[in-house]
Amino acid sequence: MLQKGNRVAYSLILLGCILFSIFTLPFVDAQTRYPKTISVLKMAYEGEIRAFHTYMAYAQKANSEDYPNIANLFVALASSEWIHARNFRILLAELGVEVSETQVPQIKVSSTKKNLKKATKVELSEIDTKYPQFIDQIESEHFEAAIRNITYAWLSEKQHRDLIEKIRSGTGMLFGLLAKKIEDSPAHYFVCQNCGSTLTELPEDACPICKGLVSQYKKLATRY
Repeated sequence: MLQKGNRVAYSLILLGCILFSIFTLPFVDAQTRYPKTISVLKMAYEGEIRAFHTYMAYAQKANSEDYPNIANLFVALASSEWIHARNFRILLAELGVEVSETQVPQIKVSSTKKNLKKATKVELSEIDTKYPQFIDQIESEHFEAAIRNITYAWLSEKQHRDLIEKIRSGTGMLFGLLAKKIEDSPAHYFVCQNCGSTLTELPEDACPICKGLVSQYKKLATRY
């Protein structure tokens, strides 16, 4: 028969085991049930963080070359990518996965003309390849929040492509003339703080991607 002191110690150990199970088993179970989803969310998070830093670096370069309106475009894209990364990190936390702080990647910054061409290529790759593959990989695990947020990011990238497409044709011999036209016609950018939707005009009723309130859009400064 346990002595009083031993019974107390045993009770504390038992309580500790129960509490450990309560707080850790859901996470362990989630990581067992959603391994593909977790892997994809990690890759998506790292990719969005890298995109954020890349676009901010491109914005600085555009500003230094006296293209403030093109800089504003890059800042809008960066803001959208940051929201995607935030959403992915929240989902990973819900699944019990700790995301370490991502170091700022080394970014190759060229002229604004070349940066626009590079941005176009990257966005098209994400739209046509990366995000469709992500969705295919995680659909079988049925973690709806992840499917939803990755779809939001995919649709936002399509908006990014459309915004860049407006100046894509000018990355050749006529870039100087097109850039001047862009600078003479300042654009305002609005980014949905829920899903990252990026528009030049506020929608009339709701966000076209997440269907959230128009009030969730944030207007970015007209000068970087």
